[in-house]
Amino acid sequence: MAGEAKGGVLLFAAALLAFAVSNSPWAQAYFDLQGVYLKLQVGDWVLKKSLLHFVNDFLMAFFFLLVGLELKREILTGELRGPLRAGLAVAAALGGMVTPALIYTAFNYGGEGAAGWGVPMATDIAFALGVVALIPRVPLSLKVFLTALAIVDDLGAVLVIAVFYSGSLNLHALALAAGVLALALLAGRLRLRSLAVYGALGLFLWYYVMLSGVHATVAGVLLALAVPMESDVKTSPLHRLEHLLHPYVAYLIMPLFAFFNAGVALSGTGFGAVSLGVFLGLLLGKPAGILLFSFLAVALGLAELPRGASWGGILAVGLVAGIGFTMALFIAGLAFPPQLLDEAKIGVLSASLTAAVIGGALLWRSGSISSV
Repeated sequence: MAGEAKGGVLLFAAALLAFAVSNSPWAQAYFDLQGVYLKLQVGDWVLKKSLLHFVNDFLMAFFFLLVGLELKREILTGELRGPLRAGLAVAAALGGMVTPALIYTAFNYGGEGAAGWGVPMATDIAFALGVVALIPRVPLSLKVFLTALAIVDDLGAVLVIAVFYSGSLNLHALALAAGVLALALLAGRLRLRSLAVYGALGLFLWYYVMLSGVHATVAGVLLALAVPMESDVKTSPLHRLEHLLHPYVAYLIMPLFAFFNAGVALSGTGFGAVSLGVFLGLLLGKPAGILLFSFLAVALGLAELPRGASWGGILAVGLVAGIGFTMALFIAGLAFPPQLLDEAKIGVLSASLTAAVIGGALLWRSGSISSV
């Protein structure tokens, strides 16, 4: 949690820098930098991507790999193990995805921004835990609940990206990706401990997934399924890879993503239906969906309220979960053409900032009440 919190602070700083530069005299240099091309060539084989796509398609695959590893660990040994423990996080995440999407669609149905319904579904775990870390006396049960909720939410976002925001499928490349994944799963089944093996297979998996039309970052989550986990955290491949990746993802990859994606020129960009749908989806839809679905899950006996937590605390967590930054911007980049992307970014940034302030205030009050 401490690592996520520090990463959230750095993420905010990178986003603030991008926003400042994109509205300064150096704005054109910033946008030109996004379009600089990187090229890798071996013989006749060439891979060429802009710097923006290198960050979003390749570096962010490591972020998704880390998400997959965290999800697998939580399901096998953590807060998502067992139906009652997982029930509340799953129900809350489902409500926190469905309700924002419906609110967004209500403002954009049939319009040119209709495809962006997936944008307000996401929660930024680093930003959210960063806010929680700044609030004294927040019950540990609420922190754990927020972490589990955000991890399940990330899985939902990955599924949405894979199914709804990928291109037309190349069946030949998809078959090759499936073959590489099968080799990785076999290596995991055989309990191979070498991270180099999974790294090499992961590169091939990423390349073929990219060619297949499914978004390349999904390869990270798929690879996580293959990495074996053992009880000894010092020798377990999953734990070693998770600890190896975390500092690079938190302190390098996510800030780079924020810097290259949070820049939006306010001049000429209005607050239209897309911005409004994203803003209200994150700020109202997230807490409403999380609170409603959590209440129903507890009332039906499918889940139990975290120890020491109140419904006011669940509402506060729901508001903090409205910080959609990283994943929301990522989906926006897939969903919108350039002319609507800036409008979506304004909705994401304004909603995330507002959710952080209001949610943080409610968490502070909830923690104060719990400590009396």
